[in-house]
Amino acid sequence: MTAARSPDPTPLPRRVRVGYGVGSVATGAFGTVPGLMLLPYLTDTLGVAALVAGVVVVLPKAWDVVLNPVAGRISDRTTDPRGPRRPWLLRAGVALAITFALLFAAPDLGSAAAGTAWVLVVFLACASAYAFFQVPFVAMPAEMTDGYAERTRLMTWRVAVLALTILLVGATAPAIRDAVGGRDGYRLMGFVVALVILVGVLGAYLGTRDAPVGTVEPGPGGLRDQLRVVAGAPAFRALLVTWVLQALATGCMLAGVDYLAGDVLGRDGAATILFACFVGPALLLTPVWARLGDRVGKRRGYAAASVVLAAGAVLAATARVAPTGVVVAAVALVGIGYAGCQVFPLAMLPDVAAADAAATGENRTGVYTGVWTAGETLGLALGPGLFALVLALGSYRSSTTGDLVQPDSALTAITLGFSVLPALLVVASLWWLARYRLDDAARDKMAA
Repeated sequence: MTAARSPDPTPLPRRVRVGYGVGSVATGAFGTVPGLMLLPYLTDTLGVAALVAGVVVVLPKAWDVVLNPVAGRISDRTTDPRGPRRPWLLRAGVALAITFALLFAAPDLGSAAAGTAWVLVVFLACASAYAFFQVPFVAMPAEMTDGYAERTRLMTWRVAVLALTILLVGATAPAIRDAVGGRDGYRLMGFVVALVILVGVLGAYLGTRDAPVGTVEPGPGGLRDQLRVVAGAPAFRALLVTWVLQALATGCMLAGVDYLAGDVLGRDGAATILFACFVGPALLLTPVWARLGDRVGKRRGYAAASVVLAAGAVLAATARVAPTGVVVAAVALVGIGYAGCQVFPLAMLPDVAAADAAATGENRTGVYTGVWTAGETLGLALGPGLFALVLALGSYRSSTTGDLVQPDSALTAITLGFSVLPALLVVASLWWLARYRLDDAARDKMAA
C-alpha cells in the first residue's frame, strides 16, 4: 500500500542550486586529472614501473578512506554562523588548490625514486585537503532541503556542472601537456587545473551563503558508534557498494584513456576526442535522466543507466580491430550511461541520510557522506591501481620519453582494462543495487 505523496517544500532559489553546483568544478577537476594524467606521468615521464606507479596512485587515496569519515564527524560537530559545512569548503578548498599546483611541479631531483617520493607526499597532502572539502560538500543537500524531488533537481545542477568540468579539464589537460611537452608541460597543466579548482571552491562557498542550514543535532557517541549505525543501514549499504564498484570501473576507464588513444588507436589528439565523447553526452542528457527518474523512480533509472554504461564498455573491447568511429561511438554510449550513474546515486544518498535523521532525530549526515566519499575515493583510487596491474600483467614498457613500441600483450591489456573489466564491475554492481529498498513510498511514509 502506497502512502499519499506529500508535496515538496518551497524549491531552493536558482542561485543556490547554481552556487552549489559550481562546487563540482573543484571536485570534477581533482577527481578527473589525477586519474587521467598521474599514471602516465609516472610511467612515461618519470620512468616508474607500472606496478610501482599503481601503488603510488592508490596509497594517498587509501588514506582518504580512513580520513573521510573523520572529516564527516568533524563537520557534523562544527559550530559556525555560516553553518557546519561552508567553513570547510573554504579552508580545505584553498589548501587543495595549492597542493594540486605542486603535484606536477617537482623540480629535477636527479632520480626517478626522488620524483616518485615527491608525487607520493604531495598527493597525500592533496587527498587530505580534498577529504575536508568533499565530505562537507556532499553532506550539504540533505540539510539544504527536505524535498525528495528537490534533491534530484539539486543533483541535476551538480552533475551538469561536473560533466562540463570533466569535459573541459579532461580535454584541455592533455592538450596543455602536449603543447608544451615534457615535464614543463605537466607543470603548466597542474597550475592551470589548480586555478580551476580554486574557482570552484570560491564559487561554492559564495554561492551557498543563502542556503538553508539543517537544525538536527549531531548524534551521541563516538565515531565508532556512529559508523556502526551507518553500517547497519541496509539501504545505505546497498547503495554504497553499488557506487564503489562503479567508481572502480570509472577509475579504470579514466586511467586507460591516454593509453588507449596513444598506444592502441595511435592517433594524435585521440585522448581529447575520447574524453569529449565520454563526458559530452552528460551535458545534454543529465536532465533527461532526471525526468526518467521522476517517472520510474531513482533506483530503476539508476539501473537503466548502469546497463547502458556496461553495454558501451563491452563495445569498446573491439578497439584493436574496429574502425575508430566504432570506438568513439562505444565511448559515447558509456558517456550516456555515466550521466545517469552520477545523477541517481547522488540524489539517493541524501534520501538515506534524511530518512535516518527523521527516524532518529540525530544528525549523522556527515558520517554518511564521509563513508560515502571514502568509498568513492577508494574506488577511483583502486581503478588506476587495478589498471596499472593489468598493464604490468601485459608487460607494459615504462620510459622517460613515452615513445616505446609496446608489445602485443600490452595492447591487449590496455584494451581489456579499458572495456571488459569495467563492464564486469558495473554488472556486478547491479546485484547490490537490486537490494536498495528506500523507494518513493518509503520516503513518503517517512515525510508523513
